[in-house]
Amino acid sequence: MAYDVTLITGDGVGPELAEAARRCVDATGVAINWDEQEAGLDVMERTGTPLPDAVMESIRRTRCALKAPITTPVGTGFRSINVHLRQELGLFACVRPCKYYPGVRSFFSSVPVDLVIVRENTEDLYSGVEFEQGQPVTRDLIEYINKVSTDKKIKSGLDETGVSIKPISISGTERIVRCAFDYARENGRKKVSAVHKANIMKYSDGLFLATARKVAEEYPDIEFEDRIVDNMCMQLAQKPELYDVLVLPNLYGDIVSDLAAGLVGGLGVAPGMNVGPNGAVFEATHGSAPKYKGQNKVNPTAVILSGMLMLRYLKEMDAAERLEKAVADVIAEGKNVTYDLKPHRDDPTAVGTREMADAICTKLAG
Repeated sequence: MAYDVTLITGDGVGPELAEAARRCVDATGVAINWDEQEAGLDVMERTGTPLPDAVMESIRRTRCALKAPITTPVGTGFRSINVHLRQELGLFACVRPCKYYPGVRSFFSSVPVDLVIVRENTEDLYSGVEFEQGQPVTRDLIEYINKVSTDKKIKSGLDETGVSIKPISISGTERIVRCAFDYARENGRKKVSAVHKANIMKYSDGLFLATARKVAEEYPDIEFEDRIVDNMCMQLAQKPELYDVLVLPNLYGDIVSDLAAGLVGGLGVAPGMNVGPNGAVFEATHGSAPKYKGQNKVNPTAVILSGMLMLRYLKEMDAAERLEKAVADVIAEGKNVTYDLKPHRDDPTAVGTREMADAICTKLAG
């Protein structure tokens, strides 16, 4: 059986990384019918849009996409191409594993860091409900808030204040917390930690925490705890080995996922996936690095490991395990790796994107 998968090649270093990941996934022996689609700056120059309709049509058809990094062009009407994809496709959960692989340069190389960040994608401050400073509607909103609120008022000037709304719902929270617990159960994880600021934002983060506690009762086989977000950041910097799966609202998830990636060596080794009821998009956490375009220089690990997550999603568990092991073995050997995976970044023995992918494919063949 062959799987239909959309391959979004991206821009900047995206096409190089997409090709590397494609070859490594194919080397597992899993049959993939790749539908290659372009998005980003390069295609915008030809079509006038960074996200052609054909891309969305392909993903809706295949329900599965592997995406290389994309630059969000300035002044196109898109706040973010990635955010647009998530919203249009209903990808409510962003799942980002952050695992240390021996051989990666990291301050935590002696600590078995193996975290999974489960971030809600659709609510919180990133829902984009904002009111611009100096606009009449903003003034009216502030006056209304100050009128109906008995003790919590906006005390700054009406014409100097911008306002963002932070919506968090019971249904949205139930959905993301269940996603975290289901991921934990399906992948042999032992604990889920809900991260919040409920001590201050009692009606939004407080609702998130109360709902998470209620959902946790449905999973007696998985340990549950909660942490205030600022304390969670300190805990991760001091003893990340104590944590397993973290579930967070949108903004905290964005911040903590980068922190967790830093613990294991950076965004170059941090894969990710965005999942919803109608499919999934798999992508690296890092950006398109346009200054390295065409130089065969950038580390392909994050996109290749995103392909590994895709194989898991397709229930090709053996292939996923073999691909992850091949990546881990190449990194551990330290010979056929890109410059950022060498002990010193100016090491002349560093190889390029293609050559590292070649080494991974060779491991899979052996």
